[in-house]
Amino acid sequence: MKRILVLHTGGTISMSEDKDTGKVETNSEHPMHKHQAFIKSLGDITEINPFQIPSPHMNNHYIIKLKEIITESIQQDKYDAFVITHGTDTLEETAYLLDLTIDTKLPIILTGAMRSSNEIGSDGLYNYISALKVASSDEAQNKGVMVVFNDEIHTAKNVTKTHTSNTSTFQSPNYGPIGSVTKTHVLFHHQPFESTKYPHINPEIKIGIVKAHMDLSSDILQFFVEQNYDGLIIEALGQGNLPPTALKGINALMDANIPVVMVSRSFNGIVGGIYAYEGGGYQLQEMGIILSNGLNGQKARLKLLVGLSNDLSKEKLVEYFG
Repeated sequence: MKRILVLHTGGTISMSEDKDTGKVETNSEHPMHKHQAFIKSLGDITEINPFQIPSPHMNNHYIIKLKEIITESIQQDKYDAFVITHGTDTLEETAYLLDLTIDTKLPIILTGAMRSSNEIGSDGLYNYISALKVASSDEAQNKGVMVVFNDEIHTAKNVTKTHTSNTSTFQSPNYGPIGSVTKTHVLFHHQPFESTKYPHINPEIKIGIVKAHMDLSSDILQFFVEQNYDGLIIEALGQGNLPPTALKGINALMDANIPVVMVSRSFNGIVGGIYAYEGGGYQLQEMGIILSNGLNGQKARLKLLVGLSNDLSKEKLVEYFG
């Protein structure tokens, strides 16, 4: 049997609904602990609770703690796989930051729930069991960090939360899942590309995100210069374009040597230096903006955080995002 370390961190999967008030709150005992007989049949499983927080409270310090637990366990050869239960709001960010910084062939899987443990149609136990099945699979090695949800297996890089309440909320735009979970099998049909891992995370680095819109003001962009931010992500229009009203702010960011990475606010597709009109992607790239490789804003922010934490030069950042 595979040795699996489970790290419970909180979120809806750890909560129940008060039938009188409708409030959903964390239980004193994790609901997954009530199903030990069946769970133990899926592997040699150790469960720990490093912290219990709702996912909007997640931050770099908590993720560093998870990373330290996992990397220390890998160095000591204590486990064959890792499962993290997590709130869904920031689950994709935790998954991706771990994927960027942990270099291992062992499976690291995140899962959670959209419905609390005592709601009709609760999905927490099912997702947890599915995650353990994937962790136990020999084929799950060398896949990077994965998210298992609603019978599907997604890469940390591509998965995102797409619906506020639907149990099939986690999807991978452009790419789709890399595998699926059935009652009897774990099936993989894609192999993710390998990527360079950089181990350091500096939680003090400040990186902002701005969503572009018509008449985007340069004042918004200059705010990040005035507040001494270390980097900025811009969710640009279309294939990577901005209104001319934003260009003064872009110049201020460039003059302050603040790295700016551009993604698209569009749900699908990637940015490119295509349009040569004022504010077009071609001009922005010439000004020094870094184009992302299809990431959404929150993922690009984490990738820039890792790049700056590991002292990558501007040239290396361009390569890292390419």
